[in-house]
This record gives sequence, structure tokens and C-alpha cells, in this order.
Amino acid sequence: MKYFIHSFIIVFLFGQLKFIEAKIPSRKTPNIIFILADDLGYGDVEILNEQSKIPTPYLNKLAQQGMVFTHAHAPSAVCTPTRYSILTGNYSWRSSKKSGVAWLWDPPIIDKLEHYTLGDMLQSKGYHTACIGKWHLGWQWPTIKGDAPQLDGRNIDYAKAITGGPTELGFNYYFGDDVPSFPPHAFIENDRVTTLPTEWWEKGNAGAPGAMAPGWKYEDLLPTISEKAIDYVKDRAINYPREPFFLFFSLSAPHTPIAPSEAFLGNSGAGKYGDFVVEIDHYLGELLDILDQLGISDHTLVIFTSDNGPTNMDGKNYTGEVGSVLSYGHNSAGILRGLKSDSWEAGHREPFIARWPGVIPETSKSDALISLTDIFSTLASIVGFDLNDSIGVDSFDILPLLNGSASNVREDLIVQSGTGILSLIEGDWKLITSSGGGGMWSQKGILATRDTLTGQWQNVQLYNLSEDPIEAHNIAGAEVKRVNTMMHKLSDQILNGRSTVGVQQINMGEQVWETIKWIESIP
Repeated sequence: MKYFIHSFIIVFLFGQLKFIEAKIPSRKTPNIIFILADDLGYGDVEILNEQSKIPTPYLNKLAQQGMVFTHAHAPSAVCTPTRYSILTGNYSWRSSKKSGVAWLWDPPIIDKLEHYTLGDMLQSKGYHTACIGKWHLGWQWPTIKGDAPQLDGRNIDYAKAITGGPTELGFNYYFGDDVPSFPPHAFIENDRVTTLPTEWWEKGNAGAPGAMAPGWKYEDLLPTISEKAIDYVKDRAINYPREPFFLFFSLSAPHTPIAPSEAFLGNSGAGKYGDFVVEIDHYLGELLDILDQLGISDHTLVIFTSDNGPTNMDGKNYTGEVGSVLSYGHNSAGILRGLKSDSWEAGHREPFIARWPGVIPETSKSDALISLTDIFSTLASIVGFDLNDSIGVDSFDILPLLNGSASNVREDLIVQSGTGILSLIEGDWKLITSSGGGGMWSQKGILATRDTLTGQWQNVQLYNLSEDPIEAHNIAGAEVKRVNTMMHKLSDQILNGRSTVGVQQINMGEQVWETIKWIESIP
């Protein structure tokens, strides 16, 4: 009788386990490809913009095979801080750099002794990691006499190793051009230029003057890094599942220099800029095809997004500073207000598409609020890494959104303009702490102040994004209580050094960014 009871229990439990397994998607540790476009607008992806003049069939296909997020935000409206946030899981203004981007010859913004990066985390879980494409987080450039680099880089010793880059910050392999418009105009592999830059790029329509590799052409950038990415996937696929891979494919396009290859000229209805986006889409298609050919599509999580909003340049003379894609009837921002660097939505709301067969439902869509800082915690959850209290302090796990088991994971998020203006998005509500756009092409505006007599905030903007997605009607004056509540929440997240639950952290650098001047006045 005991044997029968024990057997019945075992059979019953086994049956229950089988039932549970049938309800939960396979969580086999996947390969991960994270693709970050550069200056691609929300309205540049055809499936997100019915008025688009740019065909993006492979992005459309990726969206149909996975999930599209309509409320995804870069943590900053310019590129360097967004990259910092992706790799650390922290808001960029918690770093020593409070606004702008890394400039020519700037030292590393990520310190290997002070930061634990996304690459470090994935390496610790057995991943081979690679960054291919744009870096733009600073290096330690060797100089001939050991002095500081000159602005034009004439005293850089290009024969020596460059330190402080990707291979010291969690990546087994790096190949790219660092920043497309910055010298040296040459490719870097791991920690050295692949060809000594013995020629000189004079200041022209795009790019700063400086050393250049012989035969350097901007039109070669996107094809070269795309081929490297595809080769990397081919090389690493044979090691799966023993050693999965993580590829951070950091595109240099469609950022200036806008330089589509000759084969893509005229392939869009939006000038050279549109053609450049078509070329991005083409190489995405090639990458997805390789995954199919290698038989690893079902075991690979693919995420595609952008680092910040668009410039609306048309691509003439590599930039199109005097022209705009608007002249073609195309708006890279879609219906959103603003451009790259702005606090307004076009500056930081991004296309975000994720595919993981068997886990992410096909043809699914989410309007949940997410930040690119969330990549860190999400990948940690997927690979089974336990974040400690000081890692990824602004990163939320969006895996429950991806697999359809939750509809929201965040109450709010903070975004930063190119000049350092902070905004808080809470559900449908958005608070901007300045009277202007805070960008490179818009007026920065007057910083938020508080009237000491009335206690009412001035020079702030408040929008209800569900009712006013184009941010046309500032209703801060009619929503005084909501403004005060959101200001307090923003203050708390800044002064606590984190937006997730945990022990208070200390923000890096001097606490002098402009926002703190008015936060300290809150009673």
C-alpha cells in the first residue's frame, strides 16, 4: 500500500511538473544580439510610421516575429550618456559627466575600477562578448611625449596600444571606428588601429580634421562593421550552447557622416538619409538570415533600438545642415515634437523591437514605459545573475513584459537632454524642468524655479502624453499639485543615488549639475 501511495505521489508530482513546464516558455540561456542604431528616429521605422518614405522590410519582419515597444526611451537625448547607461544600468547623469558627449581625445567615462559593466556581467556567466561599431565612451590615447593630446591629435602615438576601451570593460573583442566623425579616421581592433593613419583628413563637410588611414572612405564604415558582425556570429555559433555569445552591434549610422554605399543610393524616398536607413535595414536582414542559416534563430534574443532621436538632416554633403528630410515629405520624428538632444519626445523616444522565438510572442506590442537602462537588469535576469545593491541602480527587469506575463514594470523614468536638463515621465505624465527644449537646435530655456511666496514652480513644462502626444499644450499652471508631486519624486531619485529599491548610493563627480540648484530648495 505504501509503495502504491509513493508511486501515486511521484506520478502526480511529475504530471504537475509537466503541466508547469508546458505553461512556461523555455528559458535556455540564449545568444544575445543588441543592435543600437545611431540617431535613428522613431518615425524612421516603417512599421511605426505610416507616413514614412523609407522602406524597412527587415525591421518590419523583426517586429512581426516579436514585440514592438511604443513607449521606450533612451536615458539621454545624445549618444555618449546613453551608451554609458546601457553598459552600467545607471542614469548617465550619475556619472562624472553631467551633460554633452565625450569629445575628441577625452579619457574613458567608464572606469574599470568603479564600474561593473554589462560585458563584465555576461562574461561572468560564461558568455563570449564583443562590441562592434561605435564606442564613443572615451579612451586613454598614448602621446609621443606623454603629454596631453592636442586637439588635432598630431601628438598621438598611433603605433601604441590604446587603453581604457572595450577590451578592458567587459568585452573579449572590439572592432570599430570609435566615433565616425572624430580622428583618427581609421578602424580599431581591440586596442590598436588596424592601419597606421599616415594621411590627413582636412576639415570638410563632415568630420574633424586629423590623422586618416590611407584610402579611408565614410561609405565603407557601415558595410565593414556589418560584415565584421556577421563574421563574429558565424565564428561564435559553433560554440553554442557551451559558450553563448553577446554581440553589442553599435551602428555608426544614420549619424553623420551620412554616407550610404553606392548600391543603396535612390533606394528610399527620403534622400541620402533615407538611403542610409535602407542600408541599415539591409544589413539587419543579412544578420537575421545568418541566424537562420546557422540554425540558432530560436536560441538568440535580438533587440533593435536607437541611442537618441533624429536630426532630420537630408544627407547632402554628408550632413545636410542646410537641408532636411522634411523636404521629401518624411519626418524622422514621426508625429513627435523635437529632435536629437531635446527634452521633448523626439529627442529620446526610440523604436524598440525584440525577438526571442518561444519566449516573446509574435506580432505583439507593448505600451509599457521602459528605458534603455533596463537592458542591464533584464539580461541579468535572463542569464541568472543576481545584481547586488550597487549595480544597475536605475535598471528594471523587463523580461515579464517580453514574455507577456506582466503589463508594466516601471512607474516612471528620467531622461536627460543634451544640455543636461532632466525630465520625469510618470505614466502618461511628463515633467520638463526647463522652459525650453534643452537641446542643441532648440533653446535651452530658463531652468525651473520655485516662487518662495506661493510655493509654485515656474519655468516648467507638464504634458499629458496620452491626450497630447505632440506636447503642444503645457498644462503646468493648471496642475500645480501634480507638478509639486513629480518634482519631489525627481528630487528623491536624484538624491537617493538610485531609482530602484535599495541602499542609498552616491552619485559620481561634483554635485554641481544645474538641476541640483533648484532641488535643494524643496522643503
